[in-house]
Amino acid sequence: MPQLNTSTWSLTITLMVISLFCIFQLKMMNQTMTSIPPQEDKKLPTKPQLPWDKKWTKIYLPHSSLLQS
Repeated sequence: MPQLNTSTWSLTITLMVISLFCIFQLKMMNQTMTSIPPQEDKKLPTKPQLPWDKKWTKIYLPHSSLLQS
């Protein structure tokens, strides 16, 4: 049974990668890139008014209550 000759595989793979890169570059040259025009008035979104008060509350369980048996 003859052995498979793999001496040209590296050359074949290298040329394939180079050719795919060139084809990709040629296809990208024909594409038109649209640019988004900058907006003059950039307004930050306003937060809605919340119906509740903005307060910080502390809700905690005292440490000593866990130790009592």
